Amino acid sequence: MSTTSAGDSPYALSHLDALESEAVHVFREVAGEFERPVILFSGGKDSIVMLHLALKAFAPAAVPFSLLHVDTGHNFPEVIDYRDRTVTELDLRLHVASVQEFIDDGRLRERPDGTRNPLQTVPLLDAIERSRFDAVFGGGRRDEEKARAKERVFSLRDEFGGWDPRRQRPELWQLYNGRHSPGEHVRVFPLSNWTELDVWQYIAREKIELPSIYFAHEREVFARDGMWLAPGGWGGPREGESLVRRMVRYRTVGDMSCTGAVDSDAVTIEAVIAEIAASRLTERGATRADDKLSEAAMEDRKREGYF
Repeated sequence: MSTTSAGDSPYALSHLDALESEAVHVFREVAGEFERPVILFSGGKDSIVMLHLALKAFAPAAVPFSLLHVDTGHNFPEVIDYRDRTVTELDLRLHVASVQEFIDDGRLRERPDGTRNPLQTVPLLDAIERSRFDAVFGGGRRDEEKARAKERVFSLRDEFGGWDPRRQRPELWQLYNGRHSPGEHVRVFPLSNWTELDVWQYIAREKIELPSIYFAHEREVFARDGMWLAPGGWGGPREGESLVRRMVRYRTVGDMSCTGAVDSDAVTIEAVIAEIAASRLTERGATRADDKLSEAAMEDRKREGYF
């Protein structure tokens, strides 16, 4: 009598294979259900993995979606360089919604704290309405933050781009409901069930190139609110905040004014994976000042139309 377990079957998927298969299914489902999908692409690791999965989903054909980046104007140069190089190499179409343009023409005002992350909502919704995007892929994951843990893979947004947790639809057996009324759209999160560790293990397996900022490097930083922030045109450091050179890396990448670095000597993917496996803090919990404004900071922004 055979003692082979289900896990020993040659047809059994590894956990990364299962996550990849689910994400590929989501991309193909959206391609079949929607008319004008777009992928949010910032050059951050989650959007890079998301684009890699989209390429796999439709190979050998081209990705049938364009890309959209909401540019705060306070981005890390390494990440913007990576974004532009990727778009050129893959011959993709990139839409850029500029926060700076909205400030220049008076539609937005600078915040006293200098951060522009919360200001991304209006340019994002404007770009969605102007280009009539009906499905918007985002790289959000449920392990990142409490509000994102409430979100479905297909997340319905109302005609104002707002999110209501009470309107979430069941997604039993990976059946996704993309029905929406005129003016509404759906946010789609192919990486919902991934963790930060899954993302890095997948990057290692697939040999995906990342911006150098994700690996330990020497950089000028200053301390604020328990985080190491990089100086820049956004207004840091303030009086009394001293610049020091430290070996740091970034676990997540956003607006320079609210994205902190962590002390690290992890210069390889393997070292980063070991570091994350030992961490007890999520990447946003450890390095994003905009999530510390209140207990419900992320949920409040999502209700207004944020990612």
